Amino acid sequence: GVCCCCAALRPRYKRLVDNIFPEDPKDGLVKADMEKLTFYAVSAPEKLDRIGAYLAERLSRDVVRHRYGYVLIAMEALDQLLMACHSQSIKPFVESFLHMVAKLLESGEPKLQVLGTNSFVKFANIEEDTPSYHRRYDFFVSRFSAMCHSCHSDPEIRTEIRIAGIRGIQGVVRKTVNDELRATIWEPQHMDKIVPSLLFNMQKIEDIDSRTGPPSSPTAGEKEENPAVLAENCFRELLGRATYGNMNNAVRPVFAHLDHHKLWDPNEFAVNCFKIIMYSIQAQYSHHVIQETLGHLDARKRDSPRVRAGIIQVLLEAVAIAAKGSIGPTVLEVFNTLLKHLRLSVDFELGDRRSSTGSASFSTSSKESDERIVQNAIIQTIGFFGSNLPDYQRSEIMMFIMGKVPVFGISSHSLDTSHLGDLGTRRIQIMLLRSLLMVTSGYNAAKTMTAALPSPFLDPLLSPSLMEDSELRQLVLEVLHNLIDRHDNRAKLRGIRIIPDVSDLKIKRDKISRQDVSFIKKHGQQLYRHIYLGCKEEDNVQKNFELLYTSLALITIELANEEVVIDLIRLAIALQDIAIINEDNLPMFNRCGVMALVAAYLNFLSQMIAVPAFCQHVSKVIETRTVEAPYFLPENIFKDKCVLPKSLEKHEKNLFFLTNKIAESLGGSGYSVERLSVPYVPQVTDEDRLSRRKSIVDTVSIQVDILPGNNIEDKYFLVNTEEITFEALKKAIDNTGLEEQEKEKRRLVIEKFQKAPFEEIAAQCETKANLLHDRLAQILELTIRPPPSPSGTMTITAGHAHYQSVPVYEMKFPDLCVY
Repeated sequence: GVCCCCAALRPRYKRLVDNIFPEDPKDGLVKADMEKLTFYAVSAPEKLDRIGAYLAERLSRDVVRHRYGYVLIAMEALDQLLMACHSQSIKPFVESFLHMVAKLLESGEPKLQVLGTNSFVKFANIEEDTPSYHRRYDFFVSRFSAMCHSCHSDPEIRTEIRIAGIRGIQGVVRKTVNDELRATIWEPQHMDKIVPSLLFNMQKIEDIDSRTGPPSSPTAGEKEENPAVLAENCFRELLGRATYGNMNNAVRPVFAHLDHHKLWDPNEFAVNCFKIIMYSIQAQYSHHVIQETLGHLDARKRDSPRVRAGIIQVLLEAVAIAAKGSIGPTVLEVFNTLLKHLRLSVDFELGDRRSSTGSASFSTSSKESDERIVQNAIIQTIGFFGSNLPDYQRSEIMMFIMGKVPVFGISSHSLDTSHLGDLGTRRIQIMLLRSLLMVTSGYNAAKTMTAALPSPFLDPLLSPSLMEDSELRQLVLEVLHNLIDRHDNRAKLRGIRIIPDVSDLKIKRDKISRQDVSFIKKHGQQLYRHIYLGCKEEDNVQKNFELLYTSLALITIELANEEVVIDLIRLAIALQDIAIINEDNLPMFNRCGVMALVAAYLNFLSQMIAVPAFCQHVSKVIETRTVEAPYFLPENIFKDKCVLPKSLEKHEKNLFFLTNKIAESLGGSGYSVERLSVPYVPQVTDEDRLSRRKSIVDTVSIQVDILPGNNIEDKYFLVNTEEITFEALKKAIDNTGLEEQEKEKRRLVIEKFQKAPFEEIAAQCETKANLLHDRLAQILELTIRPPPSPSGTMTITAGHAHYQSVPVYEMKFPDLCVY
């Protein structure tokens, strides 16, 4: 109580403030007197700071005395004054207002905390005319973050306080982002409080008692008051306002929260969280998140396999979203990091296996299987990331991955697998090829085969196809199919079988372009060689034969003109000779498998080129095999209980595809069949040594045949034209001992034969063939006259490979050290 005389002497602003408070707080704010106070504050803005200070004094006194009704009236008055006044003089008043809000937030009364939060949110939505350079919101960030973690015993009050805390954080973000000093909110000390508080509520943590019943779908009103939904919206808004300079500060606390609460295994929340991040930030900043994830993966590289797998899964989700937009310079960084962790995972797996005794414990085997989970996650991420890249980037990544595949004997450009041994190197090879297979799947962008299979990519890709590992060879062929098959015909060719009518498959194909003709001329022998050598591997299983058959079929569809058709038939006959002659001592299953492959392919090829006589010959052989030798057909040999023959030497010729019959049938249809008389022999390259295969050239000898039918069975060595010495013979036979000069010479000769005009090669071969004839005649003391024309023939034996009746202009001298 204040006497009337004293009241009259009080300043007018105090009298106006006192008048808004009724006798009974239940009556609420006196609206008429509030209008007077508002008019006075707008008319005399210089009094605002005094009005605010006096209201703050009254509110502090009422809070201490627990007169909460008057506290509510004071805050309502403050809110109305804030909304009405926008002059420059409002700054001191705001300081008083924030001081009162802080008083409410510091109190232990939930209702006052919520009241203060509501007032702060209203204030945050007010756009001030001028920025305040001295004002900081550190206290409010800390207090609102603490409210987000409220552990009040009453669930309803706890939820109310948490919602208030989230709304307060949202208000701080909005106020500071729009302020000139918006950079302050992005400082790590603030982000380390704000982000974990939001994530904590996004987890929908509830008491055990509340989890007993089935979850009910919330109504629209409940969703607005759901802490998890509110926190997610605030989190999205925060990330949406992040810029280039402060993006990392907003993302790093996410990793700390997931680490602290062990949310990488299981990682459902982590994945959802990063989906929110990637869809909320501006697209051009996606690489920041990916870089932070890669850095965190490096930091946790010694953690359990499931934790690392959880982080990699999160990375997969991030790159899947980022790949649709801008990724920037992080593409190679992603692959480098993933490949490094792939090697580490293999190292951990093999290290555990080596350290375990003969009777492996459950924990060891469990850890090995967990490492497989990590490896599969890495492969999926590499494959998915690569397959979602733009076409120009995808081709670069294919080259990048292929360059990382370790090859025995070469370690300069690949991953460091020296300490992993053969087993670890093989595991790395298989996993990299699996990831490459995913990257190349669906890659039909290349219009020409040269673009799909450039030389720097084709050469290292085909090298593993010579490895003594059936799974490796399968992966290489599948990658090759992805790149060759530009018309999606693989599904129609799946499995190896005798197709009654190829037209039913509705094969899609285009006319072969000039670029593709040039490609097959340059790389055809390389492709044929790897198919040929792939058929000679002892560990081939049914899938290997199926993929080899598909390779031949796809080459036929995509690249076969008349010249290529002849080469493919020569290759098929050479494969048949592998099984019949069996100089490599293959198991009977492999020999029959090769015969079945040839039958399936020639059946396909004959129908594709539609030469009736050729189709008739192939059909007749297949019919004969069906009755007399079913194990030569794919439908029978690949059955589990197929009875295998004891030998193939006594089989009649009508079971085989004959070169003279094929030449006769194709010659009648206008094909140039002269080259069919030249047996196919693969080129010899350094890949044989690098892939740890036994060289296909064990000995070198020459047989001379002047007239058909007069074969000289004696074997003669290949000699130097200058002098016959032991060293010369040794150099000719031992490929592994070639000096660098000799290897370079061979490379140049091979390159010349691949690229030089045909007329030049024919003339040079004829000249050197004549010289060779003369020299051999001197050595053998035989009287031999050189052939009068290019129709003359020679027979050459290189190890197990036979050139019979080779026209002089067709001879391939680069593989022989004649020069």
